[in-house]
Amino acid sequence: MVCQEKRPLDTREEERVGAEAAECQHEVDEAYMRRAIKLAERGRGWTNPNPLVGAVLVKDGRVIGEGCHERYGQAHAERNALANCKADPHGSTLYVTLEPCCHQGKQPPCTDAVLQAGIARVVVGSRDPNPLVAGKGNGLLRSAGVQVDEDLLRDECDELNPRFFHFIQTGRPYVLAKWAMTLDGKIATRTGDSRWVSNEQSRADVHDLRHEMASIMVGIGTVLADDPSLTARRACPSNQPLRVVVDSKLRIPPESALLKTADEVPVLLATALSDGDARVELLRSRGVQVLSVPAADGRVDLRGVMRALGQRGIDSVLVEGGGGLHESLFREGLVNEAVVYIAPKVVGGADAKSPVEGLGLARMAEAYRLEKPRVDVLGDDVKITMTCLPRAQASAARSGEGSA
Repeated sequence: MVCQEKRPLDTREEERVGAEAAECQHEVDEAYMRRAIKLAERGRGWTNPNPLVGAVLVKDGRVIGEGCHERYGQAHAERNALANCKADPHGSTLYVTLEPCCHQGKQPPCTDAVLQAGIARVVVGSRDPNPLVAGKGNGLLRSAGVQVDEDLLRDECDELNPRFFHFIQTGRPYVLAKWAMTLDGKIATRTGDSRWVSNEQSRADVHDLRHEMASIMVGIGTVLADDPSLTARRACPSNQPLRVVVDSKLRIPPESALLKTADEVPVLLATALSDGDARVELLRSRGVQVLSVPAADGRVDLRGVMRALGQRGIDSVLVEGGGGLHESLFREGLVNEAVVYIAPKVVGGADAKSPVEGLGLARMAEAYRLEKPRVDVLGDDVKITMTCLPRAQASAARSGEGSA
């Protein structure tokens, strides 16, 4: 039997086969990057102010190693993936959600580990905004002969680290405002009773959220009304968020739960009083951190507070009210995200407290704008998470609206 001579592919058929192969490879790449994204999530609440990063090593169509950045100060995702390798990584492909670092910090450069392992190809999700890296990691690998493909599932990878990106780019912490309210928009009854607006599932979710954040902030009104502890159930004592109270005149009671536990979990009081004030010095002598940031009107300068927190390495703030503090932060343009738990309850009352108070805006066109709603159902509560539009974008959105 004579074998039929193979006919060479014409140009168009070659292009079609090449396109199909590229599409197939792209789908494979996406699958491994999604795996890396899931791995990155394992570090949530433990890595800040470092980013969440996941890494997967693939060779000959199978995963030979994977890992994530598990805890601040410890090994990065790429090195953990290599440490977990079940085969020689030489010639493999590394999928990593964030550009490999190329500078010496608490850990050595990940680019060195990639080159030493002989990895042939690196697929990157997000570019690192840190000026010490910012494209340099990818460039260094390319100059060493490694194939580097960027921006795979970039939006999904970016969504892992909005707090890290904001902190690196502004020097200020990412601010997330959280409140629980009834269906008619009340956070407490007319008598101030607020226990409990939301259900147990929502309250457990809040503790998970606290665990993710570097700090929790409330106003003095919340301390006087509720005497909160502001701790995260999931966190160990050494990993509890910094507890911040905005207290212009230092009215916090000495017997408050916050001050009683200040030697166990740090407390920072932001005040308008000067450093020489006797109340300031007394609290400092008790181990309480006191930050003097007076504004011209005798209140606390919230922008100054955020700058000071950023200088201390605090990359994120969970604001739990009350309504006056929320209003001030929205007015200053400091809120980046809002998380709202809505309970199937109605309490009514013109004097019942609202989540955002103050004088309020005069015109609906001036409203603070939010976008990208994400909805979760927690038992019979509804959780809504939205990102706040920066002022310039909000103004543009308002100007583009027609009248009804």
